[in-house]
Amino acid sequence: MRILDAHDIRDAVSMKDAIGAVREGFIALSAGRVAAPLRTAIETAFGSTTLTMPAHVQGERYTVVKIVSVCPDNPARDLPAINGVVFVIDAQTGAPLALMDGAFLTALRTGAASGLATDLLARPNAAVLGVIGAGVQARTQIAAMLAVRPVQQVRIYSLMGAPELAEELRQRHPHLEVRVAGSSDEAVRGASIIVTATTSREPVVFAEDLAQGVHINGVGSFTPEMQEVAADVVRRARVFVDAREGALAEAGDLIIPLRQGLIRAEDITEIGQVAAGEKPGRTSPDEVTFFKSVGNAVQDAVVASLVYQVAEARGMGQEVDLDMVDPRCIAARIE
Repeated sequence: MRILDAHDIRDAVSMKDAIGAVREGFIALSAGRVAAPLRTAIETAFGSTTLTMPAHVQGERYTVVKIVSVCPDNPARDLPAINGVVFVIDAQTGAPLALMDGAFLTALRTGAASGLATDLLARPNAAVLGVIGAGVQARTQIAAMLAVRPVQQVRIYSLMGAPELAEELRQRHPHLEVRVAGSSDEAVRGASIIVTATTSREPVVFAEDLAQGVHINGVGSFTPEMQEVAADVVRRARVFVDAREGALAEAGDLIIPLRQGLIRAEDITEIGQVAAGEKPGRTSPDEVTFFKSVGNAVQDAVVASLVYQVAEARGMGQEVDLDMVDPRCIAARIE
């Protein structure tokens, strides 16, 4: 089995590669060619949530299972909010092929999903990016936006880490104008693209602060009680999701306005349908578009499969022998 850390994943697959893989994954998902049951969630008394997410794309060689934990209090402990592992399994034989870092892969594939949505929905000349949040997710979200649009200015607001993220961006992208905003409304007002990547249970983006034609990616909230984007924004926007079933079961950003009668479930479009050309994306320059992602295991499956194939071809990571033996031998040893 091949062991791949975050550096291996980063070196194996670029953001543009990940966006391409997620595009194909979402098309397959909307076409009904993916086995990806709703993730199971285990809540703990410590305030953490552990999620299990399996997926297999019909006809593909690999089955992928991710186990990821979300711990909102971790940043205060100087630890990442998201930890996890991803298993790549041979779909025909069941043999374990790879174990890779789940936190970085999650951030990469989540960024790639927003990158795809932005490529399909944002105005071609979108140049001002407002970001709420400054964790790992925010970093890959920004990388995805830079990969698909000519972003010239980035504004960041976060209760923690915004100055550090801003300095990182200035070092990596000297051409960018990077600002640390003093509030969420300062970050998003007038922006042509907005990203929310927080664990907030209260809205951080409101309709009164939106410019005409803005595209919004909401990726932080993942339970019915969490709401990063206010209901008045959702009512105003055309709404797109990664997977309808998961979004309607888990996305508080949508569940809350649905319960209030502000939007209709039948008006929500899967991004895979847009990628496949089956449904329209943006229909006018002034239209507000909102992509809500709670994450779907197909994203992990397609990106992890791509990472594994590249790593296998290049001999990346560390190979370990699990010393797998016939169960009959094990039984004999026990006896």
